[in-house]
Amino acid sequence: MAGGLITDFSIHLHADYSSAILPLIRREDISLILLNIRNDHLTGMGLCEQIRRESPVPIILLGGSSDFDLARKALMFDVSDYLTDPVNPEELARSLEAVKRKLGPLSRSNTPSQAVGEAAGERDSAASCSIINTIKQYVDEQLHQNITLKRISDSLNFNCAYLGQKFKQHENMSFNEYLLRQRMEKAKLLLETTEMKIYEIADAVGYTEMDWFYKKFREYTGTSANEYRKQCFITA
Repeated sequence: MAGGLITDFSIHLHADYSSAILPLIRREDISLILLNIRNDHLTGMGLCEQIRRESPVPIILLGGSSDFDLARKALMFDVSDYLTDPVNPEELARSLEAVKRKLGPLSRSNTPSQAVGEAAGERDSAASCSIINTIKQYVDEQLHQNITLKRISDSLNFNCAYLGQKFKQHENMSFNEYLLRQRMEKAKLLLETTEMKIYEIADAVGYTEMDWFYKKFREYTGTSANEYRKQCFITA
């Protein structure tokens, strides 16, 4: 399926079967592909791989799952965006606008080599953003596990030092600082809203050693976990 839904995009072609898409790409001038993978994620990923062998055309995947491995595969195929099911119309609109901005320099610039360079730079920036979002999604889903940037970089087939540098540039903090913040904020939320035992909360945010959890929590909040919970009950 090719085309778009906002300014400067129009539905140009439509394909009901994946086998019809590659011939369309070969003979038509297509600037964007919207690919609905809601009913068959694996076939959708296979089609992305085939498209990438022949064309750098931007692809937005619609109706994906929240499964980290599928998002990682989409990233490897340089997909412009991966929208989970159900697709949010506002998110789709933002994705289309982002693609439009990437395509813009090619049509506005008078210098072809400069235009290609600018477009490549924007694609790299967008790819970095997608990588960072994938990392953050992984952290959110696996917060209770032993998370390391090395493990994530291996799963994404990236150099760990490179990924750490990109993350710091994008988030203005190191990956470990981000991970600590997510764990401590989740711990605070659980202390505020549940009756879970402290050791259960520590385990839920990825700490198997209680002394280490107590130390990190005090460093982060300036108080102990027990004192923090008491303060919440008093203020409530």
